[in-house]
Amino acid sequence: MELIEEGEGVHIEFKQRFSTFEKIAKELIAFANTSGGYLILGVDDDKSIYGIESEKSDYELIKETAEKYCEPPIKFKTYLYEIENKEIMVIEVEESQNKPHRIQDYKKHLDINTAQVYLRINDKSVLASKEMIKILQTQNSDKSLVNYTVGKNEKIVFDYLDKHEKITVKELSRIANISERRASRTLIKLVRANILFIHLKENGESYFTYAG
Repeated sequence: MELIEEGEGVHIEFKQRFSTFEKIAKELIAFANTSGGYLILGVDDDKSIYGIESEKSDYELIKETAEKYCEPPIKFKTYLYEIENKEIMVIEVEESQNKPHRIQDYKKHLDINTAQVYLRINDKSVLASKEMIKILQTQNSDKSLVNYTVGKNEKIVFDYLDKHEKITVKELSRIANISERRASRTLIKLVRANILFIHLKENGESYFTYAG
């Protein structure tokens, strides 16, 4: 009841019923890629309690989603509660040590251009930008940059951030007169060196600010 009262947010998502494998996979993936959370089946967005129809069939659908529609597969726990004489199912997903998870695309390796990687932003599951996916990959391998040399492009970033609160890949590409790919690489390195933070907006775009 506490979770339901809290309402949807970074760690909580309501679903009145199991919709499609892809839609449920998107929520499980977003929780696993962010900081974990609870998917509550049988509750509507306005907190109305509808209950689930069948514990066994809903559990099997969740299990199939986590194992076959998420790559790599996602671990989860389920709990059943009776509220207002109706049964609801809570699916708990912990933050993954195996990021980034994506919608199953049957590719041997993650293709950064096509992979559907989701993250949790406020009460929404949002497609991650390429930069965010790369950061998730480096977090996974736990490689922070050592002996990082600051060059011309990094200095342009610092000068810009001294005057503005944030910078994007497009902005750096424009002011430094470099390709977006190179601008992206520069900003990712600064995140890995713990100099910048990467942020994701609800429209899936990334921007960067000073860390701390």
